[in-house]
Amino acid sequence: MDHIKHIFFDLDHTLWDFKKNSSLTFKFLLEKYNIPVNLEIFLEIYMPINFSLWKLYRDEKISKEYLRHNRLKSAFEKLNMDISADIIDKMADDYVTHLPDHNFLVKDTLLVLDYLVNNYELHIITNGFTEVQKKKITNSNLDKYFSCIIDSETVGVKKPNSKVFEYALKAAGATQKESLMIGDNLEADIIGALNAGFSAIHFNNNNEPTHSHCKIITNLKSLNSIL
Repeated sequence: MDHIKHIFFDLDHTLWDFKKNSSLTFKFLLEKYNIPVNLEIFLEIYMPINFSLWKLYRDEKISKEYLRHNRLKSAFEKLNMDISADIIDKMADDYVTHLPDHNFLVKDTLLVLDYLVNNYELHIITNGFTEVQKKKITNSNLDKYFSCIIDSETVGVKKPNSKVFEYALKAAGATQKESLMIGDNLEADIIGALNAGFSAIHFNNNNEPTHSHCKIITNLKSLNSIL
């Protein structure tokens, strides 16, 4: 990959350990609001609901406000728990406020970034909310590695929309040929990047099916031998 000069990373599940940090945030919130449910049971119900609603949000079919409220509302309903709309709204606000308080990174993130930053311009393209993603990056001391941080809320559309990748190229002063996208989501990160003319490496840490779209890795450290 001698032609690559710019590397664009996804953030959540790729560098920032969303699963662990989200679990810690919900542990705090369930205790704060005295909601009598086991954390593991709650997460088992909540996570697939959040995943499906995020896909609808990514596809521009629901609003941010609908996503934030209804992922909690639907989870509590499935658990047969009567939680008021007011409490759900407060929890939803608290969740995005306190999520960046926890900043565990995916294994080998710093090792890989320390290696790559000397040879490439590094950037982030994320579908998360602007205010939350900026706090995650700052609080976890990742900001020093990245020249450009592009979030979908600022662009106005979300990965895999090609406009996000076009915006990122312009912001970074990069060309398609010299740009590589690394992310965990096949549809949003990999297919989106390839359709926009980027090269791509799929960090498949979600047990997604194998494919032939691009090179697949299962641990970040593998990047040090590829790049």
